[in-house]
Amino acid sequence: MNDIEGSRPPENNPLKKSIIIWGCVSTALALIMVTSNNSAMVLGASFGAKLLAFILGASLGVVGAILGDAIRRFAAPDIMLTSGMGSLIWQKIFWRIGPQSIGCFIGISLGASLVLG
Repeated sequence: MNDIEGSRPPENNPLKKSIIIWGCVSTALALIMVTSNNSAMVLGASFGAKLLAFILGASLGVVGAILGDAIRRFAAPDIMLTSGMGSLIWQKIFWRIGPQSIGCFIGISLGASLVLG
């Protein structure tokens, strides 16, 4: 089938996967942050303001996660020396999802507070 003109092998782009995954995470966290927050600025906001805060928070959350992934790729250590197995597992988990999670949370918080604050 590869000899047919115009046929290409399927692309396996990790950026597309991470945008989809972190988009879902960001959407869920932005919805939780806007609906279950008991601060005065969220309780006093109208539905339109909450909707705009959700949309901006979810989109900035994805941007934050992508920037966190870029920081992870740049700053992740090549070798980890720890005192035990538990510490090694904790560091592996952090360097796998830590910077993206922090960037996602900062992006969602910034987006929601820009609209509601």
